[in-house]
Amino acid sequence: MSSKRVTHEFPPVFDERSRVLILGTIPSPKSRELGFYYMHPQNRFWKMLCAVLNEKLPSDIEGRKALCLKHGVALWDVLESCEISGAEDSSIKNAVPNDLRRIIEGCDIRAVFTTGKKAHALYVKYFPDLLSDICLPSTSPANRTISETEMLERYSGIGKYLR
Repeated sequence: MSSKRVTHEFPPVFDERSRVLILGTIPSPKSRELGFYYMHPQNRFWKMLCAVLNEKLPSDIEGRKALCLKHGVALWDVLESCEISGAEDSSIKNAVPNDLRRIIEGCDIRAVFTTGKKAHALYVKYFPDLLSDICLPSTSPANRTISETEMLERYSGIGKYLR
């Protein structure tokens, strides 16, 4: 698959009450098609977040935004644009970062979580002077090296920053 230039197409989710920031790399083709974060039906992100928050999975995008805001969760991606082949983070080239400072410095962000090793590496590369991140396992359908039980244990660490 050849790589193509992709630009982030939807805004971050946050408000002044946000306490944690969860960052991916850049939306997948399915997420771009559907207009929101982690929207591939086999991606486990929403299942993990809802379990951590002890909430039912909202059926629509507005419900997912409201869920995040209700619990102080901000969502965005490290990158504003890049060249990428499909949804393969390992193929990312010529990346341009988002301006994460507007969330980290404009809210009461207590912790930054990155979803996967590539998001972590990009965050460290482009934002070495901001809050250190906590790298969580990727919830991508391609990552089947970790059980849901272990993944949930790792994602449960988000909860302590929301209390």
